[in-house]
Amino acid sequence: MSIRSLPPSELVEAARSGNRRAIGRLLTLVERGGPTADAITDLTHPHIGSAHVVGITGAPGAGKSTLTGQLTRLLPERGLTPAVLAVDPSSPLSGGAILGDRVRMDGIAGEDVFIRSVATRGHAGGLALSVPGAVRVFDAVGFDPVIIETVGVGQVEVDVVGAADTAVVVVNPGWGDAVQANKAGLLEVADVFVINKADRAGANDTRRDLELMLELSHVSGQEDESGYRPPIIMTTATDGDGITEVWAAVQAHREHLDATGKLAARRAARLRYEVQSRVARIVETQIDDAISASVLDPNISPATHAATIAKQVTSS
Repeated sequence: MSIRSLPPSELVEAARSGNRRAIGRLLTLVERGGPTADAITDLTHPHIGSAHVVGITGAPGAGKSTLTGQLTRLLPERGLTPAVLAVDPSSPLSGGAILGDRVRMDGIAGEDVFIRSVATRGHAGGLALSVPGAVRVFDAVGFDPVIIETVGVGQVEVDVVGAADTAVVVVNPGWGDAVQANKAGLLEVADVFVINKADRAGANDTRRDLELMLELSHVSGQEDESGYRPPIIMTTATDGDGITEVWAAVQAHREHLDATGKLAARRAARLRYEVQSRVARIVETQIDDAISASVLDPNISPATHAATIAKQVTSS
């Protein structure tokens, strides 16, 4: 029987045995959504919890893909088997990811690395709703760490926190204006700051700006109650400079989470995030169906129509 013909239970079994085609098929089915994706969620859920989920985010052009690529070269040397979920813009025509995983990180994927692109499909935030399901698949079949690289548009930082144990925020020299940083909300979500392209002019100024922001956060009482302060790592990812230090900082944050009991809290938040996303999807579908089935009288106000449809949906 071909991989495409296997039922979800046998697909999960094959994937957990190391069949990469089965893993790819599971990811495809999860991204499509629907009852089959829900069945895969149920089947993989008992096997999760081992992988360290790392989100890498930042503005377009910051060098996130280059940094991620360097990490996927380093980690197998450390005996780790990383998986990368590259969250791409959706094609307006096909709905698929515009940038392919092979295009973005050509020559990296091997037996110790699995790279997959997933489309945002118009989701308002930076992370597609299928991302938590894909992370669960990678975790359940034994990849560790699981790296989520976001598209870097919209309120991606909030979404990264919703799906990751550790959030790495990548910035460039010249970005470090404190006002700009505060507008972006990066201070609140970063567990590790990376100043990439640190060989360029302005890198030290950017570092000072970030250090000042972190100090102000400490003084104002906004800092983590445990006293954790995000480290600032300087990298030139194209040359591989600073990559080892980035991973050391990520590991140190994981150790901090373990020592303070915050890992369980983050994962509980991740579960809430996924449940909220799933409930929102179900309700949105019900609303769309109710509106499509309704004959909207132009003489009746939108507020009245909305109240009537909401009552239909909540009572169904």
